[in-house]
Amino acid sequence: MENGPGHDASESIGAAHRTARASAAFADRADFDDATRGFVAALEPCVIRAEDGSVVWDGDAYAFLNGDRPDTVHPSLWRQSRLVALQGLFQVVEGVYQVRGLDLSNMTLVEGERGVVVIDPLICEETAAAALALYRAHRGDRPVTGVLYTHSHADHFGGVKGVTTQAEVDAGRVPVLAPEGCLEHAASENVYAGTAMARRAGYMYGAGLPKGPRGQVGAGLGQTTSTGRVTLIPPTVDITRTGQEETVDGVRMVFQLTPGTEAPAEFNLLLPDHQALCMAENATHTLHNLLTLRGALVRDPHAWAAYLTESIALFGDRCDVVFASHHWPTWGRERAMSYLAQQRDLYAYLHDQTVRLLNQGYTGTEIAETLRMPPALEAAWHTHGYYGSVSHNVKAVYQRYMGWFEGNPALLWQHPPEESARRYVEFMGGAAEVLRRARTSFEQGDFRWVAQVVDHVVFADPSNAEARELQADALEQLGYGAENGTWRNFYLTGAQELRGEQIGTPATAASPDVLAALSLDQLVDSLAVRIDGPRAWHADVAVRFVLPGSDPLTLRLGNGVLTGVRGDTPRPAARTPSSSSANPSCAGSCSAPYRWTTSCGARG
Repeated sequence: MENGPGHDASESIGAAHRTARASAAFADRADFDDATRGFVAALEPCVIRAEDGSVVWDGDAYAFLNGDRPDTVHPSLWRQSRLVALQGLFQVVEGVYQVRGLDLSNMTLVEGERGVVVIDPLICEETAAAALALYRAHRGDRPVTGVLYTHSHADHFGGVKGVTTQAEVDAGRVPVLAPEGCLEHAASENVYAGTAMARRAGYMYGAGLPKGPRGQVGAGLGQTTSTGRVTLIPPTVDITRTGQEETVDGVRMVFQLTPGTEAPAEFNLLLPDHQALCMAENATHTLHNLLTLRGALVRDPHAWAAYLTESIALFGDRCDVVFASHHWPTWGRERAMSYLAQQRDLYAYLHDQTVRLLNQGYTGTEIAETLRMPPALEAAWHTHGYYGSVSHNVKAVYQRYMGWFEGNPALLWQHPPEESARRYVEFMGGAAEVLRRARTSFEQGDFRWVAQVVDHVVFADPSNAEARELQADALEQLGYGAENGTWRNFYLTGAQELRGEQIGTPATAASPDVLAALSLDQLVDSLAVRIDGPRAWHADVAVRFVLPGSDPLTLRLGNGVLTGVRGDTPRPAARTPSSSSANPSCAGSCSAPYRWTTSCGARG
């Protein structure tokens, strides 16, 4: 082993890549034909900056993908990254265009009678504005006459103020359509656990990794996330039922609601006059996540598969092209329906077989290690785990039904990592002995075990430089061997952090616009999860807000819990303190914008 970051791939990783290369249909160029079909123009240079000059997107940083693949990248992930890195304006069918490769997601533009309807305006204002400018440079300076958010994730609404303004929406000139509940879920997901998710996202998308063959090569679903200003304009039209039809600027749309699939609030839509079906993020050219590594609610693969079956039944004889908010379209009715059917079978098989095996007594970890997908699905490129993986999706299905506990009493009350690590290392003969044995395992190519066992040494003694470097080396090799883009990013970011380098964090989606979209109840919830419970154990505080044009709101802090109650409630009496406690009381009022009174009986 060499010292320092950026080692070569080991022989065992190189051998595994050669086997993978020989066993898959790399000569099949259909995806490359589809990904370049309808190309109009690229953004040159593909570098997008914020007002202060900082770079929020750099597509040119992936030019190295045009070269030969090194052994430090899985051949299948290299192929996927080359496809996803293709950027520019593309015609899907006459009157329907996509801008791809300018963010994690695609922006779709449908030409209407007066202007253009925008579907999913990317993550940030800057990339969305650049995408619209690229479209206008080649299709004319058409005004934006409508906006659609297909679902509640930030990469599908965050750039809205790059394509329109709040004033245009308020004036009724630009309707914003979204599935029912979209605003609620968009706000809650990015605020409640936003801090933890942002850190996880830094690992998942490799935000702090250098772009290159030994670093970040992509994330499978898209290359990475942009880092500009995330915006949000609340929807003005809710899609509430499957079969609902809406027309915006002469563009006819038929909707299919798909709640609880890839997002809690999501829809697919048919453009009947174009015979084009938008699948949002319910069918893309990868196995998606049932539980994303950045953190989220576990998704329901059974419902996901059922909605894909419904999509085929509703729209199968009415569309000649299927496109989505990531990746490239699939043309031809037969090819498109085969694609959707395989995507359906992908999620159904994961669900059904995981449930079958858990009912036989297998744990999630055991099922993930042994479950193999049907050969026909393994052979299709779009079912490969570039973003989600069979391994962590199986564990997500298990978690959805059975929770975190696998039923083994020995695992019911384990020590936390630091305490168990100290005991493990002592039982195994001390750190030096563990590292001696782990080096042997490393030379044998057993990188999974090295990462697992050396983790105990690192937790037992974070200052052990030898252990940190050995674990970093093992994680690096696991990253080089991963077909999954997010696994690679997690491994390589972990190695970088162990070596003392900063990992970086992408832009947070909890922007001012997102925070402003919180309902009053959500605002209370977002405050409640920030209460330091132990410090507030003995507090007994009530605050009543009288809000103009709304029911009064009473907030109570007791037993470390912040509770909000709407409507008229009796003023709570102050609690009698113990003789050793202070008993401050306070009351106040203010004329605008709130009139409020408080009752406090705090102890300690």
